Amino acid sequence: MEVRISKNNLAGNLKEYQRQYPKFSFAPVLKSNAYGHGLTLVAQILDKENIAFFVVDSLYEAMILRNEGVKSEILVIGYVSAENIKSTKISNTAFTITSIEQLQELARTITMRVKIHLKVDTGMHRQGVLPNQTEEAIKIIKANKHIELEGVCSHLADADGSDKGFTESQIQRWEQAADLIKSNFSIIKYFHLANTAGTFYSDRGCCNVVRLGIGLYGVNSSPFSKLHLRPVLQMQTIISSIKAIPAGEFVGYNITYQAEGPIKVATVPVGYFEGVDRRLSNCGFFKIGNNYCPIVGRVSMNTTSVDITSLPDPRLGDPVIIISNNADDKNSVENTAKIAHTISWEILVHIPQHLRRIVVEN
Repeated sequence: MEVRISKNNLAGNLKEYQRQYPKFSFAPVLKSNAYGHGLTLVAQILDKENIAFFVVDSLYEAMILRNEGVKSEILVIGYVSAENIKSTKISNTAFTITSIEQLQELARTITMRVKIHLKVDTGMHRQGVLPNQTEEAIKIIKANKHIELEGVCSHLADADGSDKGFTESQIQRWEQAADLIKSNFSIIKYFHLANTAGTFYSDRGCCNVVRLGIGLYGVNSSPFSKLHLRPVLQMQTIISSIKAIPAGEFVGYNITYQAEGPIKVATVPVGYFEGVDRRLSNCGFFKIGNNYCPIVGRVSMNTTSVDITSLPDPRLGDPVIIISNNADDKNSVENTAKIAHTISWEILVHIPQHLRRIVVEN
């Protein structure tokens, strides 16, 4: 069982965004184990590329990158308490201010230089100082010699939606807040509003950085995008057993699949513990050779059964592609997500960390 990460596709996707949007710097988002692709592995591939900084969610992820020798600047985008910011020893790392209360506490207790990105809540209402708290945030930062405002950011809630009205309202709030903050500080290095889906709006509101998440990994999240992206991840294993099943017999838990005629079934040693979504039971596909083999019966904890009747000469040990890095395949991450009635993000981040990731060129 292995998860293959294409070095060329990963670097190529970054370059595709850089080619399409040459005015902007890009910040690869590596949170949640680099969207299931492998935190350290992805960072090491991109560390020498022309990027603004890496984005992680936690101090733990930042610490892993530094311990593995990653040199690029890091932004921790998730909440970190003032106490933990104050005690961190991680070099060249900035922290996101996600509420006015967090900023107040940091200003009261900080005794060393710290770089922050001030997050403005423009309408998603998860994190950030509210627009009417912006002036207070400015006063706190200006009054504290230890706090360096390195960046300002926000997040779009519906950038990939067909109704642009809400996104436009967020951008208007962003522009007002960004202009106010910019007028109070002589130098602010980074302004970033857009995620992958929001790249379409990246030229609005003095932005100079795009946080590149799912698109970096070859998944096209925006209906407006014309980019040519290539999926980075392929997950594969082998056939572990083959059985001839007579007509009328059942396969798997809860007898949800009954063979209408005699079939051949292969057992594949992956299940929902290994990241195969249980909602693919009786409707998903694995690829063996050039054939799409339907999943039959329930996806189990560590095994899944597929119908291989159509295969001319199946054998034990034959390769099985669980998630394909060909976007057109029935078992690509995007098509798998559609079958499971979920999103590509969920399929990817549920691939567990213990599975071996290996870097391949293509």
